Amino acid sequence: MRKQHRIQDPDVIDENVISRLLDENKEVIVQFSSEVYNSHILSKLNELTGKYDENLTIRFYGHYSSSFDCSIVDQIPEVKSLSIDCLRQAHNLESITYLKNLKKLGIGVFELKETDILSAKNFQNLNRLYILDTKTKALNLDYLSSYKNLDYLIVAGHTKNIEAIGSLKRLEHLNLNGISKVPLSFVNELPVLHTLNIILGGRDNINEIEGNNIENLNLTWIRGLNDLENINRFHKLKTLLIQDHIRLPKIHFGKEFTNLTDIKVLNCKTLGSLTGIENLPELHQLRVYRTDIDFEKFIQQPLPLKLKILAFYTAKNKVDAQLKSRLKELGYIDGLDRNS
Repeated sequence: MRKQHRIQDPDVIDENVISRLLDENKEVIVQFSSEVYNSHILSKLNELTGKYDENLTIRFYGHYSSSFDCSIVDQIPEVKSLSIDCLRQAHNLESITYLKNLKKLGIGVFELKETDILSAKNFQNLNRLYILDTKTKALNLDYLSSYKNLDYLIVAGHTKNIEAIGSLKRLEHLNLNGISKVPLSFVNELPVLHTLNIILGGRDNINEIEGNNIENLNLTWIRGLNDLENINRFHKLKTLLIQDHIRLPKIHFGKEFTNLTDIKVLNCKTLGSLTGIENLPELHQLRVYRTDIDFEKFIQQPLPLKLKILAFYTAKNKVDAQLKSRLKELGYIDGLDRNS
């Protein structure tokens, strides 16, 4: 993914700067927090969005003193990547349904009234879609089943007809933020999904998910998560992030993972056991922070020969300095030190 460069509330649009940033393989986001734009600025942005691809994004957010008037997008009909988010209120939202060139879209209007906005025909051509938090939970996701080109999706807090996501056969990246209670078995219907991020929300486990072709798994701050027994189904994993869980007692790799190179286990205060590391022959980096794991027991288990970065932190400065020194003596580097 490209690094982002944000141009904040510009009073002039410098094409040379934007062109250079795009040539440097960055995503350029020209963003406005209030009504500082004028017809000249918007006309220039429209010209540039017609010239460049969807790595040039126009973003409208904030506008805290008033309801954002979405009809402003009538002045940028060539836009390919648009984000209207972090807004409390917006009106004339139907204007974005007439943008024929849209490939990327972010929607985040807290007091959204248009619960069928996803039915727009032009949205069916999207490659990326970010559906962010709203006050209403009635936003109808069923329309997603017609988004045949979608390869990247973020859904935050919306669950009505969420099983429609299973129809997105080209989907490669999925973020489920603040999703609770509903079954996640639709994930198993996504044949090319390689990145799955489940953040916030609540559930005891992810046993419904079979793993399939998922290479990158991020489980962060899921309320109630206490069981990761089915981690062994994710046989194609390359990276794993387990973060901010207070009920998870153990993680065990009970089978060989031939692709897993990077594991981070962070701020899981009740986690007392991380075992089966010997089943990860390609593991290069392992970071453990603020858990209940006994270091002496942990370090006695067989570790992969390819493991080079091994960091173990307790959040106690004196102890951490001692552990860092011991690991260095064992031939491991921290990975964050400049001279490592």
